[in-house]
Amino acid sequence: MGVKAAQDLYLDPSIRDWVLVPITVIMILVGLLRHYVTLLLNSPPKKQAAAAVREQRALGRAILLRSTAPMSPLPPKTYLSFSSTLATALSSGSYIKPKPVVKEGEAVNPFENGQMEGAMDGMKKQAVMMVPNMVIMQYINMFFSGFVLIKLPFPMTLGFKSLLSRDIAMPDLDVRWVSALSWYFLNLFGLNGVFRLILGAENAAVDTRDMTATSMLAGAGTAPGPGTDVEKLFKAEVENLALAEGVYKWVGEGIEDRILKSWGKI
Repeated sequence: MGVKAAQDLYLDPSIRDWVLVPITVIMILVGLLRHYVTLLLNSPPKKQAAAAVREQRALGRAILLRSTAPMSPLPPKTYLSFSSTLATALSSGSYIKPKPVVKEGEAVNPFENGQMEGAMDGMKKQAVMMVPNMVIMQYINMFFSGFVLIKLPFPMTLGFKSLLSRDIAMPDLDVRWVSALSWYFLNLFGLNGVFRLILGAENAAVDTRDMTATSMLAGAGTAPGPGTDVEKLFKAEVENLALAEGVYKWVGEGIEDRILKSWGKI
């Protein structure tokens, strides 16, 4: 009493051949198409002025110098010389590119600083991501709603029932049975490894990369975006260089004793 019998469902092989496999193949093909369409929509990089490149490279040198301070390949005198010279140059603002002169009463053109182009590129990439997913999800929901496609070969807790049986209104159904719509979502979020094998790590087939990387300038070392206060970034890097000097350690310190110890001579 109170013990449920094992649920044995016998699925038609046509479901495997005409629903399960086609959904998987379609998701892979859509991911490949999304990757190449995104590459075509990417705007070619514009040629930057020499002052902007110098500003970017100065900030990159400061980030590289203080990020490698705990195990620096530079000897102490060389490191301190580089750190003090770079901190002085950043503090004086000699690497900051001149600001464009705006006449009084003249409106600022948003196309000059790249803000509109960046926004349009983002909108195009989001459209490439959203439109195919909406079409495929609507197609599956219309023609295959309520289909049971596959049973997972390992046990699952009840917390996964809403994920694996989204369009099946059967509360007593075993949680391991996967519906058509749930299989679509599993493919949508689980094919990243397949795309990495086919297209490489830097692919545009899935939208799982961190979109805030461009704003994390201190960790990535990228160019300052439009509207970024470069003077504040330079002042922050001067403070970071001063803090890095406190944790500086030369990688070659005591290298003779370490080599002799590794060979058992000490």
